[in-house]
Amino acid sequence: MDSARFLFVSADAALITDLAWQVHREGHDVKYYIEAESDREIGDGFVPKTDDWRAEVDWADVVVFDDIWVGSDIGTGGLAEELREQGHAVVGGTPNTDHLEADRGYAMEVLEDHGVNTVEHHIFDSFDAGIQHVQANPAPYVIKPLGEVQNVKRLLYVGNEDDGSDVVDVLKAYKKAWGHRMKGFQLQRKVEGVEIAICGFFNGEEFIDQVNFNFEHKKLFPGNIGPSTGEMGTSMFWAGQNKLFGETLGKVEGWLADEGYVGSIDINCIVNERGIYPLEFTPRFGYPTIALQEESIESSTGEFFYDLAHGNEPDVTVHNGYQIAVRVVLPPFPFDDEQTYDENSRNAAVMFETAHREGIHLEDVKNVDGQWRVAGESGMPIVATGKGETMQAAREQAYGRIDDIVMPNLYYRDDIGERWIDGDGDRLLAWGYLGPQTE
Repeated sequence: MDSARFLFVSADAALITDLAWQVHREGHDVKYYIEAESDREIGDGFVPKTDDWRAEVDWADVVVFDDIWVGSDIGTGGLAEELREQGHAVVGGTPNTDHLEADRGYAMEVLEDHGVNTVEHHIFDSFDAGIQHVQANPAPYVIKPLGEVQNVKRLLYVGNEDDGSDVVDVLKAYKKAWGHRMKGFQLQRKVEGVEIAICGFFNGEEFIDQVNFNFEHKKLFPGNIGPSTGEMGTSMFWAGQNKLFGETLGKVEGWLADEGYVGSIDINCIVNERGIYPLEFTPRFGYPTIALQEESIESSTGEFFYDLAHGNEPDVTVHNGYQIAVRVVLPPFPFDDEQTYDENSRNAAVMFETAHREGIHLEDVKNVDGQWRVAGESGMPIVATGKGETMQAAREQAYGRIDDIVMPNLYYRDDIGERWIDGDGDRLLAWGYLGPQTE
C-alpha cells in the first residue's frame, strides 16, 4: 500500500512506542502523543512526536489508542467511539468494551448472556462479607481487586488452601492495609488446568481468520513465584478459529460488532478436560504481547492496522510456528521507588555487543544522539523476542538475543515458554482444544 498517516495516542503510560516505531520504519508517516508528563521522553529519537493529538486527528488516516484510560469524562473508549462517529478510522474500544476490563462482574454478565461458560464468582464491597462467604463455602479462591486499585498487580491473590483459610487471612490483611482504597473485589473459584489467552483482532464487524493463542508469565521470578507484575514474558502461536475460539470470543462476535469495536481483544482462560473457564478480558493491546505479535506478523504491520481500522479484512501473513517474548527490566521494577530508580536505572545506557537489533523491541527507552537510554519511570526498557518451528527454538533465539544486551543491573525470567514444553501443549492437544472448530 502507499504510505499512510498514523496517529498513536498514549493517554496514560506510553505503551505503544514499539508499534509506532515499527509502522514508522515501514515508511508510513507517524505522530505519537503521550499524555503523562513523566513518560513524554519515551520514544524520543525513534518516532516523531506531537504535543496536541486532537489537532492531528484530521491529518491522520488512522488513529490508534494504546490502552483503556479513564482520565477524561468519557474515557478512551468514548473518545474512540466519538471519532468513529465523526468518520475517522480508529483502532480502539467503546465505553462498554472498556467496561469489560474495568468491571469484572460486568464482563462475566456479558459472557453469560452470550452462552459462555464462566467460573463461579462473587462481587463484594465489604471485606467482612467476603470473609463470611469463604468461611461458609470453603474452597480455594482468587482475590481480584476492583476499581481504583485493580491494576496494583501485587494485590491479586491466588489461594492454595482447600478450606480457603489463606484467602481469609489475606482479606483480613487487605482490610487493614487497603481498606481505604480497595472498595470492592471479586472472589473467583480457583480452577486447575492450563492458563491460556485467546486473542482475536476485530475490524468493527468480525474477527479476522487468524487467532493468536498466548501464555502469560506474570510472576517476577522463574517458576512462577514472587510478586505479580504486569507481565514478564509471553509465549504464543497463531492458529485458525478452533474450539477454544469458538467457545469464547466467537460467541461474543455479534456483541462486539454492535459495539463497533476495532483492535485486539483477548480473553484469558483456564482450560481442563472438563471445559473452558474464562477469567478476564483484555479489550486492548496486551503488553508485551503486541511486540511479539508484530514480530510474528510477516506481512506489513501498518497495512494490517490500516485495513482493520477501515473495516477491511487484512491480508495478513503470520509466522507458522512458535514465538516468545521476554521483558528485560531494571530496579525497582515491579515496584515504585524513586531513589532506587534514580540510582540504578534512570537514563542508563542500553548497549549491544553487536550491531544487530533483530527481535529487540522498545518499551521505556529513548534515543539520544544514537545512544539508546532508559526513559520514563517504570524500569521496563526492552523486550526481546524469538520465533522458531518449535517452542524450544523460539526460546533459544530470544535468549540468544538477550545475551547481546549490555545493561547494568538488568534481570528477566529465563523460563518463558517452558510450560508449553513441559506439558501444557500436550494437555491442550489431548483435551481436543487445538483442532478445527466443530459444530
